[in-house]
Amino acid sequence: MRVVVLISGSGSNLQAIMDAIEIGHLKAQIVAVVSNRKSAYGLERAGNAGIDTVYFPLKPYNDEGKSRETYDADLAEAVDLYQPDLIVLAGWMHIFSPAFLEKFPEKVINLHPALPGQFTGTNAIKRAFVAAREGTIKNSGIMVHYAIPEVDAGDVIIHAEVPILPGDTIQVFEERMHLTEHKLIVTAIALLADKHDTSNSD
Repeated sequence: MRVVVLISGSGSNLQAIMDAIEIGHLKAQIVAVVSNRKSAYGLERAGNAGIDTVYFPLKPYNDEGKSRETYDADLAEAVDLYQPDLIVLAGWMHIFSPAFLEKFPEKVINLHPALPGQFTGTNAIKRAFVAAREGTIKNSGIMVHYAIPEVDAGDVIIHAEVPILPGDTIQVFEERMHLTEHKLIVTAIALLADKHDTSNSD
């Protein structure tokens, strides 16, 4: 299964996917890593592993008064060159319009640090931690879902609960969330890789 990973930051989830492929836990190949931020350390991780990297910033589009839809459509063309079977949004900080998503129906998945229906959008980990301290929740979690134009609202592929313990600092809770993210994104891709293999062997 050919995978393109989109990142905006350090790429720790990308690293988890790369490690799982290397030890044979994932029957997949990362064919490209794309970032909208030049400083994203994930690009370095990919480059060091010999994976194609693509830097695709939004700023030039904004500077020229071009729409986000134009950016999305052009990025979709760039990604399509790699003929992906799956596109993984792993810390990708840009909400896609149909101009991107319709190019790859049922092929774009997103990792979000919250349970389905909770804490959509940014700062989900911090918002969950505050809610726990206020006594409104005891657990948060991670989900992997299909990306649709509505933020963090597509069909859920897999999710996992993560407890928020009384003695947690935000840093301790965040670390527990990230460890769960790394496992869950690999599990989700493995599920989809199995489906891909089955459909291709039929």
